[in-house]
Amino acid sequence: MKRLWLKDWPWQTVAVINAGLCQAKNALHKPTSDGYEPAQKLWENSRTRELTLRETLDICRQCHKLAPFCFYNGNTFAAIGRTIIQDTLRKMPPVEAHSFRSVVGHYIAGTISSKELNAALKDLEA
Repeated sequence: MKRLWLKDWPWQTVAVINAGLCQAKNALHKPTSDGYEPAQKLWENSRTRELTLRETLDICRQCHKLAPFCFYNGNTFAAIGRTIIQDTLRKMPPVEAHSFRSVVGHYIAGTISSKELNAALKDLEA
C-alpha cells in the first residue's frame, strides 16, 4: 500500500524535533556540514512521492545515517517513524503494536537489520 507517508512532515518540522531533543539534553542543535543538505534533499524529494511503509522507513534510516544534525539523529528520525505508524498501531493488539513500534524505532536507528523489519512487516500484512 503506497501513501504519501511524509506529506505532513516538512524538513522544518524535522529540524524542530531535533532542536527539542537537543534542548532537553542540553546538547548543541546545529546542522552538520556534510549531511544536512543531502538529508534535507532526500527528505523533501520523498515528501511528494507515494511510498510503501518500508520505503518510508528506509528514508528515515538513510536520513539518520546521513547525520544532518550534530546530535540525536537516530532519535529524531525514529520518533518520526514511530509517529507515522500510529494509525497502523491502533488497529493492532497492544502487545503486537508495542513490538512493531519498537522494531520500527530500532530499524531506523540502525540497531536491527532489514531482516527483522521484513519479518515485522510480513506479520503486519498477515
